[in-house]
Amino acid sequence: MSKILKNGILGLTCLLSLNTIAETYTIGTGSQSGTYYPLGGMLAKIWSENIEDFDMRAEVTAASVENTIKVATKRQLAGIAMGNVVLQAHEGVKPFPRKMDVAVLFALYPNVVQFVVSADSDIQSIQDLKGKRVSLGAPGSGTRVSATNILSALGISDKDIDAQSLNYTATTDAISGGQIDAGVVVGSIGVGAITELAFTHKIRILSFTPEELKAVSDNNASYQAMEVPDGSYKDVTAFSAPAVWNILIVNKNLDTDLAYQMTKVAFENMKKINQVISVTKYTTLENMNKLDGITLHPGSLKYLKEQK
Repeated sequence: MSKILKNGILGLTCLLSLNTIAETYTIGTGSQSGTYYPLGGMLAKIWSENIEDFDMRAEVTAASVENTIKVATKRQLAGIAMGNVVLQAHEGVKPFPRKMDVAVLFALYPNVVQFVVSADSDIQSIQDLKGKRVSLGAPGSGTRVSATNILSALGISDKDIDAQSLNYTATTDAISGGQIDAGVVVGSIGVGAITELAFTHKIRILSFTPEELKAVSDNNASYQAMEVPDGSYKDVTAFSAPAVWNILIVNKNLDTDLAYQMTKVAFENMKKINQVISVTKYTTLENMNKLDGITLHPGSLKYLKEQK
């Protein structure tokens, strides 16, 4: 066989191989000790196995704000974010410099804003946080946005506390080690970061008063009061706290057929996801459009209409 023919065959083989390589995408999650990361991993696996020429991996990020920006600028195909952050992005208000091109694929589950302290702490209420060392969450995270919004609604600014900027893991480590007095973890009931801390360190979670919960909701309708029962964490008594829905977002210009397939495949495999991520019991057709103020992507809306 001539050298020219051999080179031609090799070139054609390479070209065919390139044409059969699946598109590679990422889904933005959060820290590995939260719920976003394993949930994103499950969605990535389900989509990669059931959508033709589609390959996705979960990416560790600073969570909501970073994910929203990356989805809007097409550096991630999808991302998980808190509803209040998504609304702020949609409206183009701080911490976003302008309106972000994001759309809701579907709502996931409610997140509870949990202010964690050591069991023997003298901090008994949200107002007692003044003058204390408090981790408000990593920069660029929805935890940071939620903590700041909620404290502001209750008349507490960053200047009233010694604000720290730690992620979930660093926050729980600092509480255990006594480097901070309190830390905010925004996650599902039973979130891993708090569950693990409660096994090694005696903790409490501050309970909001009815008046405080109303003030938070009046300031931002994304937050709803949630009663968390006894025993949700080891030796932690029942508490009341604001909650906000987590949302799966995509770019508003994402191909409609792909958005439809992603939604369809996710819901057809939701029982498998439920077995690994228990809070996805809230991820239902009825809850798909849980976030008021922003519409579903046309692809997911098409799937919802088919099912109804």
